[in-house]
Amino acid sequence: MSSADCASGARSPSLTDEQLAAAELQPRRNIWTWVAAIIAALIVLQMGYSMVTNPGFGWGVVGQYFFAPQVLTGLATTLVLTAVSMTAALFIGIIMAVSADSKNLVLSTIAKSFVWLFRAIPLLVQIIFWYNLAALYPRISLALPLYGPLFAINTNEVITSLGAAFISLSLNEGAYMAEIVRSGLNSVDHGQREAARALGMSSWSSFSRIILPQAMRVIIPPTGNEAISMLKYTSLVSVIALPELLYSTQLISSQNFEVIPMLLVASLWYLIVTTILTAVQSRIERRFSRSVTKR
Repeated sequence: MSSADCASGARSPSLTDEQLAAAELQPRRNIWTWVAAIIAALIVLQMGYSMVTNPGFGWGVVGQYFFAPQVLTGLATTLVLTAVSMTAALFIGIIMAVSADSKNLVLSTIAKSFVWLFRAIPLLVQIIFWYNLAALYPRISLALPLYGPLFAINTNEVITSLGAAFISLSLNEGAYMAEIVRSGLNSVDHGQREAARALGMSSWSSFSRIILPQAMRVIIPPTGNEAISMLKYTSLVSVIALPELLYSTQLISSQNFEVIPMLLVASLWYLIVTTILTAVQSRIERRFSRSVTKR
């Protein structure tokens, strides 16, 4: 038998189009997938049954205090902290990202040092540090050389618990936003900048009208995640007795001794707000992706 005959004998006959059309696909049976699904469902059902029937959860107390004025005031403080700190962090991040990529060595070094410093120190430490700034500088003053101070004010009058929370949250998040914005700006092709320069556009005009809009499709998803993280980071300011959502529920639990139910009240509000933010983020991403696709 020749090698050609061996090759033709080893080759399986090809199927015609009619045979392929008539062939039925056999479903893939994987019993272990269903076993894992059943086990997971049983665990979830058991946990749900336990949460409903265990009196320790105190669902009646949860319903009683869910819309309590003190809880709603703490929720409002949390939302304001999140919105203002995230807005300030976004501006800080843009400034630091542009400065980090600047050809000016001084600006670049300062921006990179800022990012390094505030990403290295834990947020809780930063909150406590800013709250106790008066121990280092009892008075804050603005002075000119050879002229003297223009004005001075007690530090405790400026750096209150709310002020310390805003400053620490904004600066800490600003360092992370700087890296997010910088990665978004670097995703835009360098030829876009050269084309804008060739058209005679100023640096600010090319940045605001060409570079930043294209970078937003890369910036928006992680920014949404950071906004959700910021919402949860606000709970850390409870260490400086700022009555945000968590601290407000803790104050109530110190009076009625219902620790678990009050923690559930705070957790449910965090879940609700996080769900809303996630929906808003998804809608913004879809809208911006559609505009980019049309472009």
